[in-house]
Amino acid sequence: MKVVSIIGARPQFIKCAPVSRALRKVAQEVLVHTGQHYDDSMSGVFFRELGIADPDYHLGIGSGPHGHQTGDMLKGVEEILLKEAPEMVLVYGDTNSTLAGALAAVKLHVPVVHVEAGLRSFNRRMPEEINRVVTDQLSTLLLCPTETAVENLRREGVTQGVYVVGDVMYDALMDSVERAQQTSTILERLRITPQGYLLATVHRADNTDQSMHLNGILSALNRLSGPDRMIVFPVHPRTRKQLEQISFSPSPYLLLIDPVPYLDMVCLESNAHVIVTDSGGIQKEAYWLGVPCITLREETEWVETVASGWNCLVGTATDRIVSAVCAASAGRIDVWPYSRGEASTSVAQRITAYASEQMTASPV
Repeated sequence: MKVVSIIGARPQFIKCAPVSRALRKVAQEVLVHTGQHYDDSMSGVFFRELGIADPDYHLGIGSGPHGHQTGDMLKGVEEILLKEAPEMVLVYGDTNSTLAGALAAVKLHVPVVHVEAGLRSFNRRMPEEINRVVTDQLSTLLLCPTETAVENLRREGVTQGVYVVGDVMYDALMDSVERAQQTSTILERLRITPQGYLLATVHRADNTDQSMHLNGILSALNRLSGPDRMIVFPVHPRTRKQLEQISFSPSPYLLLIDPVPYLDMVCLESNAHVIVTDSGGIQKEAYWLGVPCITLREETEWVETVASGWNCLVGTATDRIVSAVCAASAGRIDVWPYSRGEASTSVAQRITAYASEQMTASPV
């Protein structure tokens, strides 16, 4: 059995690492990197640290408007699928790479496997939400992280090929957290101490490209930073471009740094006093690591983290962000809706089971 896996962005590299290891035990995997995230800090270092095999194909698409980027990916992926003739195509999450991979496959009548199916923020302004909804409608196997995702699909009339497999990001995190604590020197390099800083990340277009939202976030970070509360802010390339355009002047205690490798990021997350973010993946990692999370959005696809009281949605208003950070406190996770470490194996098992069923059903 041959499976083509489509990845292109930093969160997908993280998810791919454990899934690829499990999948390659039972199938031939052809790995396609669209190049949606392309510089070394956002791409290459993840392959090295996470032990991901070199891509069989690298499309080198790069950034650009959504339509142009998705169209170029669609063309490139289609050519690869015609050449490789796989039995299945595997896509992850909610990026333009996800959508392009699913569209290319379904137009060639190749079954699509969607890892992280069924997630919904119910905010159609987010391009990620559009990508999720469309990809789920195109997929043959919809592999969900939680029962909430299954229910979202049921309400949309999607019930066939839907399975709960757990969260593959948990697998990746647990593979890396101990190694990060042993090998990362990021705290020493930044001269910060465990629990002595806040960690902030901002990358979603709705926050970076709307000046009112970005200004509210930056104002809050400046107000929160001080001699007794350093803020570490790894700056996404999109966000850095916006900061340069508005000539942002950070507080001396707001430390703007380049994006960091995965192990350094895990170390920063696990040792932070509070995390302030608009990232879906970091919301979950904060939950698993026991670090309070303040999310710079009005909604989240990871509703379980909010229901547990661990994650606080605050939007982008300065006062709300400041108040939520000041009120945040560490505690104990009482509810655990995600599976513990079996998700990647479950993904591989569902793929092989489907392939076996198809072989059995095919006429001799």
